[in-house]
Amino acid sequence: MLFVGAALAVATLAACTDASPSPRARATGPAGLPASPTALPPFTPAQFEQLLASLRGKPVVVNIWASWCGPCTAEAPGLAREARRFQGKVQFIGVDIIDHIPAARAFIRKYGWPYPSVFDPTGAIRDDLGFVGQPITIVYDASGKSTTWSGPIPEEKLRAELEDALSG
Repeated sequence: MLFVGAALAVATLAACTDASPSPRARATGPAGLPASPTALPPFTPAQFEQLLASLRGKPVVVNIWASWCGPCTAEAPGLAREARRFQGKVQFIGVDIIDHIPAARAFIRKYGWPYPSVFDPTGAIRDDLGFVGQPITIVYDASGKSTTWSGPIPEEKLRAELEDALSG
């Protein structure tokens, strides 16, 4: 019986002192951003608000999408090109809603998105932001002022919005 108690104590101590990062820590990078485009950590509306707040001071593009969404597929190549064009100047973030993670990862790879997305399995982030449907693209300037586009955003419109956000 003493052996079982000692083994349990060692196992408990090992679990408490494990230096490996938690799954959440591995899923996020600087400012709470997912570490890679395909990480897709699940986020709640409150976590997403905290992420946006941490990015205040830099232009941000939020794109609400799903791999099964036809209009999302139409705008995906343009989002990838503009994200590369403005890399280092504008933070792009995707919000993948009501999707399947493997399909979402395949979508990100197919279109070569260089930016991270978070996973919203129920659409709660979209709903909390006050939107219905997808895609939705929100462009925030450095002060937090936003413009919103419902439906697939034309690449030229996105580029103009981002140039305005950077000049203002």
